[in-house]
Amino acid sequence: MGGVFGHPFMEHLNRTRAGIYARVSTHDQQTLPLQLKAMREYSRKRNLKLVIEYKEVGSGAKQRPMREQLLREARRRAIDVIIVWKLDRWGRSLADLVFTLNELRDLGIGFVSLTEALDFSTPSGRALAGMLSVFAEFERDIIRERVKAGIAQARDKGTRHGRPKSASLQAAEVKRLYKKGKGMTKAAIARKLNIGRASVDRALAS
Repeated sequence: MGGVFGHPFMEHLNRTRAGIYARVSTHDQQTLPLQLKAMREYSRKRNLKLVIEYKEVGSGAKQRPMREQLLREARRRAIDVIIVWKLDRWGRSLADLVFTLNELRDLGIGFVSLTEALDFSTPSGRALAGMLSVFAEFERDIIRERVKAGIAQARDKGTRHGRPKSASLQAAEVKRLYKKGKGMTKAAIARKLNIGRASVDRALAS
């Protein structure tokens, strides 16, 4: 069960120093003991030397300080292999998963997932790594296209994109729009320039 990213799955890994990383959401904490038990049992059966255990509890994907600490341990070569319960417990996104696994591979650090039987040292593992990279780039492209589409849509609707200019710098524009009359009220000017009604009043009074 399980595979090793970055290392062939061979007997020479015996007594390799292992680090465990377990993560659960705040609503799924009851699975934490199961994860830890399975990873400890894996280490014992493979004769790995378990030297570090990190546990993380929390919803959301942005902040994972324990994972970052484990990565620091890997970078200073305090461990030889990282063991996780499942890939989605490790990666914050597909792109993040690919980036961190590639970094570990470059460091010569093994990566074991107890749920997905994958090994970057095999032809099939290298093919999977390539596919993950392609999917990660696809994910980034989708995000970029969505951002571009959102900007274009906002422009079509006359909505300003990005940070609003300082209201003081827009005073001339406020006065120009207000002088037009023709239904351009102070409230309409405030909406168009994305500033407060009070800022419009101040600009007109200046």
